[in-house]
Amino acid sequence: MDSQVSNGSSLQDERITNLLVFGFLQNCSNYNFHKELEVLGRELPVPPAYLQEDHDDGLQTDGNRCSRFLDSEETDSESQEEIIQDIARQLAQIGDRMDHSIHPRVVNNLAMQFMNVNLSEEDRRKHLAAALEQVLQTYPKDMEMEKTVLLLAMVLAKKVADHTPSLLRDVFRTTVNFINQNLLTYVRNLVRNEMD
Repeated sequence: MDSQVSNGSSLQDERITNLLVFGFLQNCSNYNFHKELEVLGRELPVPPAYLQEDHDDGLQTDGNRCSRFLDSEETDSESQEEIIQDIARQLAQIGDRMDHSIHPRVVNNLAMQFMNVNLSEEDRRKHLAAALEQVLQTYPKDMEMEKTVLLLAMVLAKKVADHTPSLLRDVFRTTVNFINQNLLTYVRNLVRNEMD
């Protein structure tokens, strides 16, 4: 991943969005990209709590618990990560209910676009935005627009990765970039409101 974010978001914002999208994908039901998600989790700066196989609770080889003192910044970061994981879990539950509303043709077309290795990241973002527009036309307006777009973007990412698991890394990166470019304030507020 680039350490430079081209859309004006900070590395902290990108980290939050990475954790949110990764947590969403991890908490979705019925997906076929377990192996690819595990690899992606090792490549991203995802905290160990996000990786399901890391649940030793700090147990050392001598049977004692690992004692570690956290400074306040680390504690804040860990509590923020827990909050993001909770938000991702809640959004994944809603996303699972929305999943059926996305026509397979939209997913197939988007997957075909992502398979085109000649497309730039900007073109991929445009194709994701066009697919979202298409889905939004048929989607009920009973939820706030930003939340609907955020959920549908992540559901589309899940469905494309489910359709073609090898596309997970690309669709993940494009979805994170799309969210950072279009929904960053909404995501920041979502996290901030949960922390208050």
